[in-house]
Amino acid sequence: MKRILTIGEIVVEIMAVERGNGFRAPTALVGPFPSGAPAIFIDQAAKLGQPAAIVSCVGDDDFGALNIARLRADGVDTSGIEISPDAATGSAFVRYRQDGQRDFVFNLRRSAAAAIRPTPAASALIAAADHLHVMGSAFFAPGIVGLVHDAIEAIKGRGGTVSFDPNIRKEIAGSPDMRAALDHALNNADLFMPSGPELFLFAAADSEQGAVDELLARGVPAIVVKDGRNGARYYDPAGRIDCPAFPVEELDPTGAGDVFGATFVTLWLRGVQPAGALEWANASGALAVSVKGPMEGTSSFAQIEDFAKRASPQRAIPAIGRPNQSSQEPS
Repeated sequence: MKRILTIGEIVVEIMAVERGNGFRAPTALVGPFPSGAPAIFIDQAAKLGQPAAIVSCVGDDDFGALNIARLRADGVDTSGIEISPDAATGSAFVRYRQDGQRDFVFNLRRSAAAAIRPTPAASALIAAADHLHVMGSAFFAPGIVGLVHDAIEAIKGRGGTVSFDPNIRKEIAGSPDMRAALDHALNNADLFMPSGPELFLFAAADSEQGAVDELLARGVPAIVVKDGRNGARYYDPAGRIDCPAFPVEELDPTGAGDVFGATFVTLWLRGVQPAGALEWANASGALAVSVKGPMEGTSSFAQIEDFAKRASPQRAIPAIGRPNQSSQEPS
C-alpha cells in the first residue's frame, strides 16, 4: 500500500466546557487532548490501515509525550517527530460560541512546532513516501514552508501524489510566505480539498461551480468540497458527484474535516471510486463530530461502518476491500 506522509504541527487542545465569547473571564476547561490538523489526519489514515507517518516537533514535556503515545498506539510512524529540549509543545485553547463558531487562542509561533526542520529522520520519511498530504495550517512558520516545498518537489518528482487541504485559521492567516506556499501546494495538488469558503481563496468566481471551473481549467485534476452538514461534493473534468451528510447530533466538530480528508485520501489512493470514497468519508466525519475532542473521533473501517448503519439504516454504504487493522507496527 502507498505510504502517506504529512508535515506540520502537533498540539494539545484545551476546550472550554461552556459556550461563550472567548477567554476574557475565567471558565472551566477540559483537556488536554491530542490535536493538530496534520496529526488528526495522519492518525485517521493509520487507523484505516494505511502506512502513515508525520514530520513534526514537540517539546520534551507531558503534552508532547501525550501526542506521541497516541499516534504510536494508532499505528503512525512517529520517527519523524523531533523532541525539542528548548520549546514547549504547541497548544490551542478553543471555545464555542452560541452559534457554533469557534474562537481559538494558539501557542504556535513560539512553540516546538515552529522549530520543525529537515532532519535525517524527516529526509528518510520523505524518501519513502508515495503521497504527501499538505495542510495550510502548517504554513505558520517559514521553516515548515521550505520543508513542505522540498517534500512536494521530491515526491512529485518521482511520480508520487499530493493532496492539499487549505485549512486556514484566521489566527495564523497573516503568516509570512503563506500565500506563495498555498499557491505552490495548489499548483502541485492531484487532489484539492477545501472546506466551503476556502474554495474562493483560489478563484475569482463568486459561485462554487464557477470557482471549480476556474480551478479545473487551471489544471487541478480533482476537487473535493467539504461542506459539513451539507455533505460533500467531488468535481473533476468528467463532472460532479454529490454526497449528503449522515444525520448526527454534533458535539464537537473540531477535527472532523481532517478525519473526512484522511478517509477520502486513503480510499482514493486504493483506487476506490469517488462516490464510494465520499460515502465513507462523510460517515467518518459525522462520527468524528459526535465525540468530544479533536482526535477522539478518529475511527477504523469497522467503527465507521457500524456508525453509518446506525445513523442511516436505509442507506447502503458501499463495500470495499480493506484490512481489519493497521498494517504497520508502531514506531
